[in-house]
Amino acid sequence: MNRIEPHTLAPPPELAPSVPAVEVLSAEKTYTNGTQALLPVDLSIAEGEFVTLLGPSGCGKSTLLKMVAGMLEPSDGRLLVWRKPVAQLHDCPHKLSFVFQSPTLMPWASVQTNVRLPLDLGGVPRKEADARVMESLALVGLEKFADALPRALSGGMQMRVSIARGLVTQPDLLLMDEPFGALDEITRHKLDADLLELWRKKKLTVIFVTHSIHEAVFLSSRVVMMAARPGRVVEQFHIDEPYPRSADFMVTPEFARHAKRLQDSLLRASSHADEEATR
Repeated sequence: MNRIEPHTLAPPPELAPSVPAVEVLSAEKTYTNGTQALLPVDLSIAEGEFVTLLGPSGCGKSTLLKMVAGMLEPSDGRLLVWRKPVAQLHDCPHKLSFVFQSPTLMPWASVQTNVRLPLDLGGVPRKEADARVMESLALVGLEKFADALPRALSGGMQMRVSIARGLVTQPDLLLMDEPFGALDEITRHKLDADLLELWRKKKLTVIFVTHSIHEAVFLSSRVVMMAARPGRVVEQFHIDEPYPRSADFMVTPEFARHAKRLQDSLLRASSHADEEATR
């Protein structure tokens, strides 16, 4: 009888590690007047993460975000987006968009024209641009308001227009500088939920700045806590809860546990700032 050799399974192929979407490598910022806005920061953000920067006022959250976007130059260190310096992003197949604290819309122009602005500046043909504008407006539920002027829209709707303008370039990385901070709580919660849906649907990487602990817990896969004077990263927290997240998540013991951890961390970060200010 023939001997049957045991079947040997080949080892699974090793998966190539994914390239980080953002790498902050000992990047710091000191202004010309000598003010040190950021101590050296080291931070790596993987593709598909939703990372929130949280901390007291003056801790450098917006400074760090603008450095990632290439809007501010670091005084030292480097910032890479998909392993390329930010200044070389135009040579990279990946794109980023920035959403500011206020909608910054052109008041004399229609919603459609406001959203189309980045494409007009980029020389995208009008027919293609208009199609992408309507797709972006549909993503934020404003396709019926394409011809409206900003003054005819509520604050929340204006912020949706700003998000649509950020999405129209079809970015892979979305940078958001406290975009919902001036809105009422109901509108803010609705836009937070909509943003999570867009993040999942479009497979975005998001870096989000906020002062709100509850917003950070609801949105984030990871929270980076910063302290001020000068700004620096002091702690990081993984919000290891499943998506999608609904309003019901906000009344669970798990949500309260994460919020308590962030609250304690924020108090520590704020006390660091107070101690520095009294020296």
